[in-house]
Amino acid sequence: MTSHSAVEISPKPSAHARPGFAKDLLINAPVANPDQTTEEVLQIFTDHAGVAALPVVEGRLPIGLINRNMFMDNLAKPFRREIFARKSCIAFMDKSPLLVDQHTTLQDLSFMAVQAGSKALNDGFIVTDGDDYLGIGTGFDLMRALSSLQAHKNRLVMESIDYASLIQKSYLRPFKQQMKAALGDHFIHWAPRDVVGGDFYHFAQHADGFFAAVIDCTGHGVPGAFMTMIMASTLDHLLDQDSCRDPAGLLGRMNVTVKETLGQFGGAAREDNELQTDDGMDAAFLWCEPQRRRLVYAGARTPLYISAAGEEEVLQLDGDRKGVGYRDTPPDYGWTNQEMRLAEDCCVYATSDGIVDQIGGERRIAFGKKRLKQLIQTHRGQPMARQEAAIIQAFHQYQGQEERRDDVTLLGFRV
Repeated sequence: MTSHSAVEISPKPSAHARPGFAKDLLINAPVANPDQTTEEVLQIFTDHAGVAALPVVEGRLPIGLINRNMFMDNLAKPFRREIFARKSCIAFMDKSPLLVDQHTTLQDLSFMAVQAGSKALNDGFIVTDGDDYLGIGTGFDLMRALSSLQAHKNRLVMESIDYASLIQKSYLRPFKQQMKAALGDHFIHWAPRDVVGGDFYHFAQHADGFFAAVIDCTGHGVPGAFMTMIMASTLDHLLDQDSCRDPAGLLGRMNVTVKETLGQFGGAAREDNELQTDDGMDAAFLWCEPQRRRLVYAGARTPLYISAAGEEEVLQLDGDRKGVGYRDTPPDYGWTNQEMRLAEDCCVYATSDGIVDQIGGERRIAFGKKRLKQLIQTHRGQPMARQEAAIIQAFHQYQGQEERRDDVTLLGFRV
């Protein structure tokens, strides 16, 4: 087997330094070359569990990136591993990754990342010196570096947040497009309280069904947006053809990974005397097989609502009462899969708590689940787009002059 080596680069700047160029985001990462086989690349990914994308370099010339999840999903298909095992790894390579010169400013880099779309967030970007390969950077480090710039220059704060908003929207756009292609009558409503938000959603279509998720991270605004990057990256790394069919198991794996990432094991402070965060996420994960009319749901403090034709009330499936990643959630906590068969003409809904927790009305109390279910039942016979409009209009009317409390994400589809 051809050996692979980590790229030799200078250490990252200290926490007090302000990275200003693409070269400041370089990280150590293994590389592949076009002579290496698919089997050898699989071994690299196996040996480096934290690597989300593998650069392919010919001599000193970067020629592409291999995305871990796409690579693993392709090899999981019947006979793919046998067919491609001894063939060049370039068969699974993105031949047009985001390439940036080391002297590119972070402001320009953020704009380039928006133009490149979600792959710049999932795969990262390649940093070059002229045509020569230097290393790679990650979308998360780019977001973190932008935050550092925001803290030092007030003028760049809003510019960077606007860029972050574009990045966040570009990450969600492919899922919205996949929903449109895979689902018939459906809607997805995503409305951050501020320019960026702590809610996001995920969708993945497979031959026999689809995986969908509505996720509410701690906080809103910029802190919430950073949490979405951590959670989205974790979900991208863990989600595969098997885990999407086991929503409860996927929540458990995310819980452990998030706790490790945020250092949320043990007491109130770490050994280095830095205070622990108490951050995490609430979520509704579901696997649906429309042909079999089978639904598997697991929730972390996020319910699922089902409205069937002819039924007088909306069915509410409550998730488990623990969120993902928080300090009081045990590492071995097990969420529960709830499986059911959907009747003909069922409407399924999942929402973050931004709707039900909103204060409003004459009594200035929460909107509540009961009011949401009444709206669903009243409008369930209408196309999903009209249902979305009716629910959101009622929500805004109820809110009135009250301040928005949180981000709002609402998913609905008819089976």
